[in-house]
Amino acid sequence: MSPLIRRILILLAVIAALVAAFWWFTRPKPIAVIAREIDRGKVESSVANTRAGTVEACLRTKLSPIIGGRIEVLDIKEGDRVKKGQLLMKLWNDDQQAQSALALTQVATARQRVAEACAQAANAEREAARQTSLREKGFVSSSREESARTEADARRASCEAAKADVAQFNAKVAATRVEQGRTVLYAPFDGIVAKIVGEVGEYSTPSPPGVPTPPAIDLIDDSCLYVEAPMDEVDAPKIRPGQTVRISLDALPKQFFPGKVKRVAPYVSAVEKQARTVDIEATFDDAKAPGKLLVGYSADVEVILDLRENVVRVPTAALLEGSRVLVAAKSGKLEERKVRTGLANWEFTEVLEGLDAGERVVTSLERPGVKAGADYTVEEKPQEK
Repeated sequence: MSPLIRRILILLAVIAALVAAFWWFTRPKPIAVIAREIDRGKVESSVANTRAGTVEACLRTKLSPIIGGRIEVLDIKEGDRVKKGQLLMKLWNDDQQAQSALALTQVATARQRVAEACAQAANAEREAARQTSLREKGFVSSSREESARTEADARRASCEAAKADVAQFNAKVAATRVEQGRTVLYAPFDGIVAKIVGEVGEYSTPSPPGVPTPPAIDLIDDSCLYVEAPMDEVDAPKIRPGQTVRISLDALPKQFFPGKVKRVAPYVSAVEKQARTVDIEATFDDAKAPGKLLVGYSADVEVILDLRENVVRVPTAALLEGSRVLVAAKSGKLEERKVRTGLANWEFTEVLEGLDAGERVVTSLERPGVKAGADYTVEEKPQEK
């Protein structure tokens, strides 16, 4: 080989090496992506409340006396447990008690008058009967008999009038007891006293219509609790009593309690500056599972609308618009693929066609350069601490 040809070959080899080096150092670097392997599992379709729900008591009443007055008896304190029918509060009512005592005295007096008048009536009737017998034998005149009969009728009328007085005074006693009942508060059910407004000696005022006066006693039956939560009006038609729910409480983080929809409100609530919502009520399957709950705890309710078990599923974060995904292919490039989806929630979406278990899809779609045809490397997930 001549020296010229040898020099040309060497020159060509150097140029090829330079071109290869240039390509190597200027080639596009693979995009680091986060990929998730497709598996089979459970997919749920669910809806959740738009604002925080609240733990409520099945029975809760805010009691106030019907009339105002000075508190005379208050044998309870906040936190006490009371029984149905137990006296909670009594206002000063000595005047009404005096009226009741007077009415009872009048009843007793009227009964004495009944005894007297009815005894006289019985005696007059016996005398009228005797006069009738004598007239029949011709010993007395008809006018004498009629006079005796008139006297007996008058005495009988006096007896009945006296009985009517007894009934009248008994009604007065009942009326005074009703008035006294307006000054006392009794527990309508077993429960716990949550709040008391007022102390012995203070004046308690009832709540007139349209005036938001605090109640004297707030009584709660904490043996039966449920969660009330507002749901978006768009989701309301999908919710029915009896559907399964998951309840979570801010007071018990990372815990979920199964339950059921108990009630769906028959109207839409329009809260100022908020979306229109429909309130639902959910109960715990096991009331003892959450432990001791306080009325007023904030809670969230997720209603399970549908459930599919052991289906191919893809992370919802991996879906592009138009039901497309980027598959991390074995060729080292990202491939776009169209899929047909089924049930979906914020975490997983059911895949009916287009993907198989074991394939990997990209979930870091927000990173620059992540698109179909790009070279990729899979970023290792950091170790959880």
